[in-house]
Amino acid sequence: MAVPKEGGGAHRAGALKQQNKPHKAGRHRRNSARRQAVGVSVKTLSCQKRRDLAKLDRKHRALQLRQQSKEAVLAEKRNLGHKDGPPHLVAVVPLHADVDSQSVLRLFHSREDSIVHQVERGLPGFVFLCPRSKLRWQFVVADRGNLLAVLDLAKVADTLLFLLDPLEGWDTIGNYCLSCIFAQGLPSYGLAVHGLANQPLKKQIDLQKKLRKITEKRFPEAKLFPLNTEQESVLLLYHLATQKQRHLTFRDRRAHLLAEAAEFVPGPGSALVGTLKVSGYVRGRSLNVNSLVHIVGHGDFQMSQVDATPEPFGQNLRPAKGQARRGQRVQDNPFGEMAKMEEDVQVLMRADPSKQESLQSEIVPDPMDGEQTWPTAEELIEAAESLKQTKKISKRVPKGTSAYQATWIVDESEGESGSDDEEHDEADGMEEETFAEEAISQDGSGSEEEEEEGEEETGTEDEECESMVLPEEVEKMEEEEAALEKYQRERQEEMFPDEVDTPQDVAARIRFQKYRGLKSFRTSPWDPDENLPQDYARIFQFQDFFQTRKHVFRQLKQEEEDGAAVGRYVTLHVCNVPVSVMETFQQQLPLVLYVLLPYEQKMSVLNLLVRRFAGYTEPVQAKEEVVVHCGFRRFQTSPLYSQHSSASKHKLARFLPADGTAMATIYGPITFPPASVLLFKPRSDGSHELLATGSLHSVDPSRVILKRVVLSGHPFKIHRKMAVVRYMFFNREDILWFKPVALRTKWGRRGHIKEPVGTHGLMKCQFDGQLKSQDTVLMTLYKRVFPKWIYNPHVPGLGRIGESALCEREEMD
Repeated sequence: MAVPKEGGGAHRAGALKQQNKPHKAGRHRRNSARRQAVGVSVKTLSCQKRRDLAKLDRKHRALQLRQQSKEAVLAEKRNLGHKDGPPHLVAVVPLHADVDSQSVLRLFHSREDSIVHQVERGLPGFVFLCPRSKLRWQFVVADRGNLLAVLDLAKVADTLLFLLDPLEGWDTIGNYCLSCIFAQGLPSYGLAVHGLANQPLKKQIDLQKKLRKITEKRFPEAKLFPLNTEQESVLLLYHLATQKQRHLTFRDRRAHLLAEAAEFVPGPGSALVGTLKVSGYVRGRSLNVNSLVHIVGHGDFQMSQVDATPEPFGQNLRPAKGQARRGQRVQDNPFGEMAKMEEDVQVLMRADPSKQESLQSEIVPDPMDGEQTWPTAEELIEAAESLKQTKKISKRVPKGTSAYQATWIVDESEGESGSDDEEHDEADGMEEETFAEEAISQDGSGSEEEEEEGEEETGTEDEECESMVLPEEVEKMEEEEAALEKYQRERQEEMFPDEVDTPQDVAARIRFQKYRGLKSFRTSPWDPDENLPQDYARIFQFQDFFQTRKHVFRQLKQEEEDGAAVGRYVTLHVCNVPVSVMETFQQQLPLVLYVLLPYEQKMSVLNLLVRRFAGYTEPVQAKEEVVVHCGFRRFQTSPLYSQHSSASKHKLARFLPADGTAMATIYGPITFPPASVLLFKPRSDGSHELLATGSLHSVDPSRVILKRVVLSGHPFKIHRKMAVVRYMFFNREDILWFKPVALRTKWGRRGHIKEPVGTHGLMKCQFDGQLKSQDTVLMTLYKRVFPKWIYNPHVPGLGRIGESALCEREEMD
């Protein structure tokens, strides 16, 4: 303990005392006065006002927001199926072959105080009115074997009712349908089990536990309803009416309807094209006659008129006197009373040509666009000399042939030298096989004469075998050979990615004249407007796509369109429709119509972010034709796959990767995201098989996709950091042409070409370290590629599920 010194006195700080900053008391007051003098931006004041709200005010504001959201949910529930809204559309989807959907429907329309309208035309189903709950229900049965019909109903239905088997739940086809529906977008749904009461009482509890365990994987929070009696059907209807509705964004922002009735009026010029009168309830948003309408699977069309037609199912919820109270069916079909309905038809809107959207989807390019001035005399002389040089073609002729005689000899390779570079690119995968076959033929011990004799002997035997084989077996064998060849190319691509052998019959500077080298794939520049194809003159491009999307959606919220309100029963007069649309409706397939937003009829470049479906095991090659479901559209196209990254350049993928995501680039009509995407592989038997799922990423023609080609060589002589490399090129001119391009090796060395050695393709290279004798020298070249212009919107809903392929996949699993 320290003892105080005698004599007292105050403590004095030493020289090493810590000096703290003095408190600036008037700083904030001076800054606020300065801001008041200079002025503050509106954004700063609004942020400050939001920050200065009192605690009680914030509580009141949060309470008001909760109250508004509750009122919106209650208003949506009140309008769905009530007098002011359309009937509650329920699509019944049986998930097992043993489920009897007709017996399930009988439970619903056998209720007391229900008025049933049986629909004879269009989709199989019925509409019944419940006076007690003041609700209108419309039940439609989906064909589980027709995948496209199930997906079309899922695009427009308010609720999906899945019917399960009490023993197995769902089969392979039902599981496949669920995968497609989940990828497209799942609306409100309900789960029901029919036939559980027919099982023994002790077994029912075990079956319920088993079904709950099965459904937990796909529907973790769903409740499973037994459906055997009328009382259980009432409980299920109450659940469907009161549950929270699940929203699909792509249909909530667009007016759409399901065709209840249709009539085709042939045009004056041809009976194959005319006006289609489609009747149905408006859903989603109000419908404007000046907008374009899209018929799913058939394309875009214009509307000439919208009529307010009397509802076929009526608004009177009280049964007429004399009708039975239980299971009453209305025998008089309201669709048959066309004469009476035509008298009450009221024209709601007519199209205004000055305001109507145009059907123009492409830009017609001007051939004189980019025209240059007339060339000078020097340029004409230079062009003539270059033309003479190009006309000098070397031919193989017999010895002693004069120049005049050589002009009359036709070379087989003539015309092939001017082929497009894309044909060489498509044959990259076949080059190695052809070179191997040539090597085998050169090294083979048998002579050509012996082979010809063997062919003559076996020719008759092959003809006899071919005559015994059926045409179906021949087609099957050809498909198997093509699939095996595709598997081999995919395996070759995985083992040696992008590696291509340098051709010996064509100079490398000509074969790869469209390619260039990059010092760095990530940082090297590439102009997106350079060397664009002719197809880019036909498409539309936004200066800022996402800003345009915000503007369109903001207009939808602010503007209230004059037209048919939601829930109104209308008849649309759709112009210039082919008769095939009416034939589709007569085959009892769903006919779904969507009203397009501005710019959605115009063609552009779509980028789809997709992931390969786990159940699809076959290789998917780029530029293969597939059927794309993008939001509410369905069309056939040929995508180009590339890597998904945040860089400015993206590498082409020759095959869709089995794991991970990829970007599929296609030519297609503009669609504002969010929108789900499904890719299907069409089969020869008419079935469609799901190969990838994802979403619409962007609409951007300036996305750069680069195809990479890797040329390989082998070190011949090694001396410290210098090496002589061979087999990459086969003449001196090619080495000098590609001299500026950098080199790399598989073991991480980097270098460049110093000079050619001789005239047969040897070159001296310098690296940053000594090479190993087993290393491989690589040169990487890039070129920009574009998708093919393949767009076919006519994909009718006749896509059956390939049961044989599903059975084979199930056996493999």
